[in-house]
Amino acid sequence: MAGVLDFHQFVGGADQIKCEQIFPSNQKTLLYDFDRDISGWSFSTDYQTLIVDTVTFNRRTGEPNFSNSKVIGSFAKVDLTGDDAPDVVSASNGTVKVYVPAGMYTGPIIPDARKNVPITVFSLTWTDDSTPAQINSHRFAFVQNYEPDVSIGDPVSDAGYTALTLAS
Repeated sequence: MAGVLDFHQFVGGADQIKCEQIFPSNQKTLLYDFDRDISGWSFSTDYQTLIVDTVTFNRRTGEPNFSNSKVIGSFAKVDLTGDDAPDVVSASNGTVKVYVPAGMYTGPIIPDARKNVPITVFSLTWTDDSTPAQINSHRFAFVQNYEPDVSIGDPVSDAGYTALTLAS
């Protein structure tokens, strides 16, 4: 019998991965509080959309289950810069605003998709000023849901899609 895998188990990551279901038009601002002076630290954000062949959902909680899922392809990685880059609010207090922009995935979505599901992995990475520098990151997996104004279709037919091929 298949078990239930959450996203960090599915991608082999650590506990710093959070999975949510969102619409492509959603955007949000996160406020990170490092609770220490972060002068000299650097911050960056990026994202990449993966296509997963199949996803099931827990009927009670609505949480995605990736126990029978495979990544079958992806879209190009995007580094966020300018107004979308992290903003240090107060270096002495350790607060940073992180912007999760709308439109990270702009391709087609199958309504109520359980097949060829786009999942955008958004990453915040920070490097401290110690020697050697410590590099950490948090990742968010955003399962993209259909909404009006999104093209209806199969993400694998989109021009920017690259199929994953494994050497045998």
